Amino acid sequence: MKAMNAATPFSPVVLGLVPVALLLGVAISVLNPLYSFVIAAAIGLGFCLMLRLDAFIAALIVVVHIVIDAYMGFATYQLAMLLAVTLLLVCYLGRSKERPWTAPSLHLLWIPFLVLPIMAVLEGGKFSLTNSIGYYLPIVLSAFLMFWVGNNLARDTSSIRLAFQCLAMIGAILAMHTVIEATTGVFLLKSLGKASAADATFLLDTGNSRLGSFFLNPNGNGMFLATFFFIPLGLFVETKSTWNKVIHVGQMMIILLALVETYSSGSWLGTIAALVVFLLLLGRVRDSILITVFIVVMGGLGAIVLQAQIAAQLAHSSDTSSSSLHMATWRTAAHVMLTYPWFGVGLGNQAYLNLAEPLRDYAQTKPLQEPDNSYLQWGATCGIPMMLTFLLLLGSVFVSAFRNWLAVKPEERVFFAIGIASLIALSVCSLFVDGWTSPIDMPFPGWLIAGIIATPMIRRYRQSRLAVKGAESSPEQSIVAKHNEAESTL
Repeated sequence: MKAMNAATPFSPVVLGLVPVALLLGVAISVLNPLYSFVIAAAIGLGFCLMLRLDAFIAALIVVVHIVIDAYMGFATYQLAMLLAVTLLLVCYLGRSKERPWTAPSLHLLWIPFLVLPIMAVLEGGKFSLTNSIGYYLPIVLSAFLMFWVGNNLARDTSSIRLAFQCLAMIGAILAMHTVIEATTGVFLLKSLGKASAADATFLLDTGNSRLGSFFLNPNGNGMFLATFFFIPLGLFVETKSTWNKVIHVGQMMIILLALVETYSSGSWLGTIAALVVFLLLLGRVRDSILITVFIVVMGGLGAIVLQAQIAAQLAHSSDTSSSSLHMATWRTAAHVMLTYPWFGVGLGNQAYLNLAEPLRDYAQTKPLQEPDNSYLQWGATCGIPMMLTFLLLLGSVFVSAFRNWLAVKPEERVFFAIGIASLIALSVCSLFVDGWTSPIDMPFPGWLIAGIIATPMIRRYRQSRLAVKGAESSPEQSIVAKHNEAESTL
């Protein structure tokens, strides 16, 4: 009943189109079975939109971006971005007192973030306009859309819990893909990957394979896993249900096992740095102590069971050639940024590959399409003003999240600890890879989490609750309560 009450205004239209779509799907499937799958997926999405399963759809958008757009090679159609626009439209048309709508927060920073790269798109277009636009849409425009989606998902702490539960589910599912490959040697859905990209192998000197899963790169895979690890960890702390705790422990174990198989040093550094922040922000000393003990015990068990993998990871982390190459690529990016300070060489990897070559540092042994550092990549490809805008925007997200952390009850602060820790992990990983600036990895989930924890509706909800309580004891405050309640629905 609640789901039907939450249906969108165009639910009758969707219901009327279902039998037509079914008949059309049967007819078309005779020509190509793939078409029937597409139509079935569209019908399922229609029902999800009609029933306002917003959190599930937001998590689905992340999967579509990683698996369909990036891995399967449908990035030309930007299906994930179109789904984000659709979800925002449904949220707007279905707004109500129970499901309030909000404009995006931090809009004064989002405006330059969206506008400044336009010149970089034109500069990059001199080498390949499709490549340049192919970067702008997922890392700039879609970043804004996913942030806005996150703002509207996070109406209160219960809705934040639901959103994180959906994200934890997809994080564990994608991590399971890596675990299955590690244990069986089978890359599931390999035939659906673009060209033969799934055949790429990454081997350590010890002979261990570094697994990239749908990201096709172990560093991208590790970054995703490091970011998503804190979601089930925080939900484990928050829930009172024994069954739910078991589920979240299982999700954590799957993600950690997958992270081990990436052998990504940057991802482990991001995980450790974020873990420290997470423990500090839990809100209750008892929880911090219990989680610390839990992690120490699990780490001890892991050191016993995964001795070979840990030895290979330590050997890989101590390899000075990799760190020397990273430093050289950073110096190259700094040279490029200072040579093209205002608008960069142009957005996209083709512009950087060509124009950074004359400025390449002597220790960088090969040409690269990006500098293995998201922050320097913003400056080198889009200019120093864009890099500073991104840093201000990211910093403002953390400030807004911390303000929300202060506004809620101590037992609810874990939700914002989850988001802040996840973004810390992603931001640390972005020092070593193109995390925030990769068109195939983390912009969609990263900015979705950022939008959830930086939502303006948490403080409105808090003020409304306080005003309503005050009105119960003071009739003069009833007008204030009604005003705050109306503001939350705008």
